[in-house]
Amino acid sequence: MILIADSGSTKADWLLINKDSEKVAEFHTKGLNPNFHDYDFVLAELNANFDLNKYSDDVTEVYFYAAGASTEEMQTRLLHPFKQYFTNADIKIGHDLDAAVYATCEVGEPSIACILGTGSNSAYYDGKNVIDDIPALGYILGDEGSGTFFGKSLLSSYFYKKMPEHLRKKMDERYKLSKDEVFENVYMKPNANVYLASFSRFLSDNKDENFITDLMERGLLIFMDLHVCRYEDFRDIKTNFIGSISFFFEDILRDVAQRRGVNIDKVIKKPIYHLTKYHTQQIIDNDNY
Repeated sequence: MILIADSGSTKADWLLINKDSEKVAEFHTKGLNPNFHDYDFVLAELNANFDLNKYSDDVTEVYFYAAGASTEEMQTRLLHPFKQYFTNADIKIGHDLDAAVYATCEVGEPSIACILGTGSNSAYYDGKNVIDDIPALGYILGDEGSGTFFGKSLLSSYFYKKMPEHLRKKMDERYKLSKDEVFENVYMKPNANVYLASFSRFLSDNKDENFITDLMERGLLIFMDLHVCRYEDFRDIKTNFIGSISFFFEDILRDVAQRRGVNIDKVIKKPIYHLTKYHTQQIIDNDNY
C-alpha cells in the first residue's frame, strides 16, 4: 500500500491507497517539521497514532511532504525516524512546496504555487521543475501573509491598543490574554509559530470588521510583493494557493492579487486529495510505460 502525506507545521494529513489507487484510510497527526522536531519527537508522534500503527507494516511506499524539508539535510532528519517506523517501505521525503506544485499545477504549464498556512512560501514551476529561488525565512524573519504573521500582527495591535475597543473586548472574552502568558508561549515554549497562528481563527471569525480586513490586506500585499511579483512573468501565468489562510480569506486574497495583476487560478485548503490524484496518475503512467 502507498501512504501519502502533506505536513504543515500545525498538522499533517495522511491518505493510504492500495495498489489499485483506491482509498483505504485517512488520518491526521501533528505537523512534523524538521526545523522544530527531532528524531525522538517524530518517532513518538508516529507511534502514538493508532491508525498508522494498524497499517505501518503493510505500507510499501511513503511520500511525505513537509514544511521545512527544503534541503537534503532537513529531509534526512525525517527520513531516519520514518525508516525506523515504516520498516517495509521505500520512503520519499519532499518539501511542502513540491506538494503545492503537484497538487495545483498542470504538467507542462509554467505557473506559481504558493502556501499560506501556519507559514508561507512560494515556488516557480517551469512546466517540468520546481524552482524555489525566493527564500522562505521562517516565522521570525519572514512567513509574510501566514497565520503566524497575522497572529503577531493581531497580538501587537491588541497590546499596543491599536485595534477598536470592541475587538479588544472580544479578545479579552475569548482568550483572557496577559502579556506574561503570551511571552511564555512565544519566547519560552516550543512551537511558538503554531501558537501565534492559532489566533488566525479570531481573524476569520471577525473578517467582516474593517480593522481585520485592513490588517489582512496589508499582510497579503506584502506576500504578493515579496513572493509572487518578483517572478519575472508573474502577470502572464497562473498563480495557485494552498493553505488555510488563502482558503478562509480567499475574497481578500483575490482582491489583493487583482491590484497587483496576479492571475489566481486555484485556491485549495488541503492539498492531500489533489496530491493523491497526482501520485495515482504517476502509478497509472508507470504501469502503462
